[in-house]
Amino acid sequence: MNTTAGHPAARHAAPKPKPRTGFEKWEDNIDKADDRWNAYDCEIRSAVDEYDRHLSRTPGYVPLDWRVVKAMLWVETGANLPQWRSAPMQIGNNSDPGLMALLGGKEGGDLIIPPSFRVGLSVGAVKSAPTHNIRAGIGYLLMRMANFEFKSVPDRDTQTYDVTVRAGDSIDKIARAQGSTPEVMRKLNPSSYLLKPGDVLKYQKASIQRVVTGWKPITPSGVATYYNAGGDSMYARKMDHALGAVRQAKGATCN
Repeated sequence: MNTTAGHPAARHAAPKPKPRTGFEKWEDNIDKADDRWNAYDCEIRSAVDEYDRHLSRTPGYVPLDWRVVKAMLWVETGANLPQWRSAPMQIGNNSDPGLMALLGGKEGGDLIIPPSFRVGLSVGAVKSAPTHNIRAGIGYLLMRMANFEFKSVPDRDTQTYDVTVRAGDSIDKIARAQGSTPEVMRKLNPSSYLLKPGDVLKYQKASIQRVVTGWKPITPSGVATYYNAGGDSMYARKMDHALGAVRQAKGATCN
């Protein structure tokens, strides 16, 4: 006689395990990262040190945590993908405008890239050499996290000159003609509200230039917003997980 047929446990099969999501599988991959994933540690640290030295005098700059960059590499590629060996930060891809924005000189990249890096950061090198890909990726991240303004910047020539006002002159017109700026001229001539021919004004050489005035916090959500620019809706969560893994792992030893 079958004594178990009527038992509830015998009538109902065990529930199937819930399928793992793509994000959970990605997390598993990160959690299994081995020593291959530390291949660029020294390269990242060296590049970050160079950017830190170059940008240290800009207002509000906080030294970049190199582990943030390492986490970005783990999110962008990771040692299991073929791109890891050529373009680990994925800047310079055909559909990615980031590299040209960095190198084009119109968005402030010239202020961010250290002079020692500028010659090597050609489009071809960034697309094929991991060292230059990492340097360009860090540069693009910092360019997007910087706050820029156009301001009057004094020239290296600090001498004060005189100029005589002529009919039809204005502060703006004189500044343009003499290689100065209205801001500098008004500062040197505080009482010159109404100009008359024959007045003598003082000026110093200056120009309007783009300058770094501050920095956005470099957080996982900030990296997702300004580096990834919405390309991956899970990017901030991935950065959180990868950064935690990077901080717990023992990285490479660098000289």
